[in-house]
Amino acid sequence: MSPRKKGPLQTLQKETDDIKKRVDALLRDVNQLDESKRTQTLQKCLDLQNTVTETLKKLKKLTKADESAPIGNYDQRKREEEERLRTLQDRLKSLTLQLQPQDKDAGPSSMKPEEDKGEEDTEEEDESQEDEDVAEGDDDDADDDQNKDEDKADYREKVISVTQKGTEAYVALSTYMGEEEGDLTIQKGAVLRILQKNGDGWWLAQDANGNKGLVPRNYLKIISSHEQEQESEDESDEGHEDENETSEGQLSVASNWDSVQKAITEIDATDVLSAMGAIPPSFRPSTLSKLLEEGTSYKASHYIQPKLSQSELCFKDLQLDPDTGKVRARSSRVCLILTLWSCRMIPSPGVGLHVLSRHIRLCAFNGTEVLSNIHTVRATYNPSSPKTWSFSPRMSSLLPCLLDGDCFFRCDSSSSDLGILFELGITYIRNSTGERGDLSCGWDFLKLFDENGALIPLRTQELIVHGGTPYEAEANIDTTSSKRGTSTGVLHHMLKSRKLPKLIVKLKSPNTHSREQLSLLPDTMLGCLSTVSILALYRQLLADALLLDRVTMQNAVQF
Repeated sequence: MSPRKKGPLQTLQKETDDIKKRVDALLRDVNQLDESKRTQTLQKCLDLQNTVTETLKKLKKLTKADESAPIGNYDQRKREEEERLRTLQDRLKSLTLQLQPQDKDAGPSSMKPEEDKGEEDTEEEDESQEDEDVAEGDDDDADDDQNKDEDKADYREKVISVTQKGTEAYVALSTYMGEEEGDLTIQKGAVLRILQKNGDGWWLAQDANGNKGLVPRNYLKIISSHEQEQESEDESDEGHEDENETSEGQLSVASNWDSVQKAITEIDATDVLSAMGAIPPSFRPSTLSKLLEEGTSYKASHYIQPKLSQSELCFKDLQLDPDTGKVRARSSRVCLILTLWSCRMIPSPGVGLHVLSRHIRLCAFNGTEVLSNIHTVRATYNPSSPKTWSFSPRMSSLLPCLLDGDCFFRCDSSSSDLGILFELGITYIRNSTGERGDLSCGWDFLKLFDENGALIPLRTQELIVHGGTPYEAEANIDTTSSKRGTSTGVLHHMLKSRKLPKLIVKLKSPNTHSREQLSLLPDTMLGCLSTVSILALYRQLLADALLLDRVTMQNAVQF
């Protein structure tokens, strides 16, 4: 029976074993080295370095498809083999520095950078012209410099290989371990070249070592720029034309990896959490939370204050009735009561986040800008039903007003696209870093007027929650992804519609008493319904303090 033919990886492993034996033998010879054989031994060391470099190149080109028979843990074996070759390479470099001829007074100067070393060699030549081995030492240094230049050229080639012209370079946001045959295992920060973009979210990529496979697109972020590619190519050409200008080649390599580092540091924290699987891909940084953090312009405390007229001689939204001494009622284009009932099928974050609160932020919106203060209502969470949020209407005390699902809405905007923007959000803390932040789980916009300009019927509304933000194209809030095709049957669509995230709200007209109190508030404002009486009293106190004893033209004559 004929012996089984070895595969490429096994053949290369045998070559590595032979190289290791030669390196060990060389190290034994160095311990008993005669000065007359130093140059010969140094040449053997340089030859072994070239052999290790060529073997590493062959190892990088190997793929799993090249094997004639299946090999278990192929990627792990390949990495172990690369580590063996790297170790041998480091040992040979140290041995080369040890074998290089140097003066006794030079000390450790050979370990310094090349530029400083060249200057010191020049000074030594001037001071010790009687040394007969200087010329021979210079030749050996030149050989060593040439090998270092070759290593730098290989390094530049590795960088440029993933950013070549006509392709898109991406950086891995997080480590991904391939689970199936054909998947590509990538490490965080690895630079990849995308060969094919599939519509199912799995892209065919190639890493710097030439390995190809499928990776999920939400693990990648584009980083390439034409200027970076052009700079890399120009610097590489200059390195071939003039080997002495090695500093330019170093800048070329540094510029490439500096760009990669900058891209990684500029990655949004939400992208990182999404790539880690801590949050669904449709989650975004909270838009309304950012507006609240900018200042007081979107808080209720800003809107409750009276506004001056254009002349700044009186208030345009706060007047006293001279007969009753009460605040004069003001009408608004929209005045209604809004009740939040529940949210269903809302995606939950992963185990990497500790959720502090779940809430809904709402405001008046016209499709492009926020027209009122931003009101927050906290949801009640039940661990037995993690995808369902519920609310507690008709809270009577002041302390839990944040939990009150009953809200009032007043807006005097004349926009035809006037409506209510709902943003479902969470406040979280990352378990690993302690970082705190606000995320948007989804949003919906309820337009209050139809095409004819009439107010929509005030009834219970079942709103579908969208992913992303109101200012971007709608993102798919469904976090499931598959490499297989999706079903298009009627039953599939029925089941899918039941799993869509939804927000249930109820609109109704205020009763007579509530309408009278709401008419005392500013023309545009929304908030907790249980606080309307207190807000109306506050407006009355403002009017008494600002308008009741104000000097007018009639009583000014008395002074």
